Order: sequence, then C-alpha cells, then structure tokens
Amino acid sequence: MERLLGLLKVKVVSGVNLAICDPLAHSSDPYVVIRLGQQKVKSGIKYKFTNPEWNEELTLSITNWTLPVKIEVFDHDTFTKDDSMGDAEFSIANKDLSHVPDDTVMKTIHPDKDNCFSTESHIRWKDDKVSQNIVLKLRNTDTGEIILHLEWVNIPGTAR
Repeated sequence: MERLLGLLKVKVVSGVNLAICDPLAHSSDPYVVIRLGQQKVKSGIKYKFTNPEWNEELTLSITNWTLPVKIEVFDHDTFTKDDSMGDAEFSIANKDLSHVPDDTVMKTIHPDKDNCFSTESHIRWKDDKVSQNIVLKLRNTDTGEIILHLEWVNIPGTAR
C-alpha cells in the first residue's frame, strides 16, 4: 500500500471563454474532471454557460509527488457521449516548509511552452498553509481557461 503524503484541496473556481459545444443554444454544459493516478473527482455541471463559476472544492490524496494532476473539461450531453472541451495538467510542488517565515512566496511558475499556465503563479506559505492560485490554458481546443485554487493539507505524522 502506498504511503499517504498529504491531501491536495483543489477548488475549481471558474471557467473562462470555454468552447461552445451546443451551437443551437450558443452555450455549453461544462463540468471538470480531475485525475491523479487512479483517483478521479468531478465537479457539478453548469448548464448553459461558457464562463461558469463552480467554486467547488475537490480533494485528492497524494501518495506520489511525481504524478501530474490532469484536468479535463467536458460538455454534458443527455443522449450522446459528452464532448471534450479541452484539457490541462500541472505538477505538485514538494517543498520542505519547516523553517519558512509566514507569507513567503516559495516558488513562482511562469507560463512557457512546457506547461499549461496562462499567467504567473505563486506557491505561497501563509497561515501555516501552502496555497497556489493558477490559471490553466486548455489544450486540444481553440479557447478556454480554468481557474483553480490549490491548498496543501499536511497529515500529522507525515513529512511535508
């Protein structure tokens, strides 16, 4: 059995300028699927939106620092297979924070060709928590971004 290293709370905040998959309604019915290894969590469906606001918190168990977190956005369809609206991924940062002053930016991630970041993102240590706001540009689609807020939850007795 794999050792639990901690939990990652992923708040799916919103989608921006998502693809239109229902041309008659000029909208989509998006939802977000987040995968990490064999784990899969899913947001609720936001009917008739291309700029949805979810503000839903989903939690993943972290047992391996090297696995990427994969994000997929789908358009819900009642009678046919759901349409893909794009995907993105990001890596989990593993930092020892035992001697870090409060309100410290641990790392800044810049958008580049090797990641899905749309804007600069800071991994921050504040109030005994590691958090990060990220905006991911969706791949395999013409348009769309997903805004997330990440928070690391340390499990007592495990290394950070």
